[in-house]
Amino acid sequence: METFWRIVIGILIVLVGISLTFKTQWYLRILGSVPFAEKVFGGGGTRLFYKLLGVGMALLGIIVMTNFLDNLLEFLLGSLV
Repeated sequence: METFWRIVIGILIVLVGISLTFKTQWYLRILGSVPFAEKVFGGGGTRLFYKLLGVGMALLGIIVMTNFLDNLLEFLLGSLV
């Protein structure tokens, strides 16, 4: 049962990420601009920020679906423990 819910949650995260990547203008109208992104990325920075966030969410969803999160965190943070 745990595997089923992990896959469902992963698919939902991937779908939101894909939506955020392809429907950036809609999210920009709903959520507004991000001053930090405009400052760092220049003109059109908010759109780029939303697209990068969407790609990151899609990758995170795939990682959750495949149950690779524990291995990834161990690889990245294992030397700290």
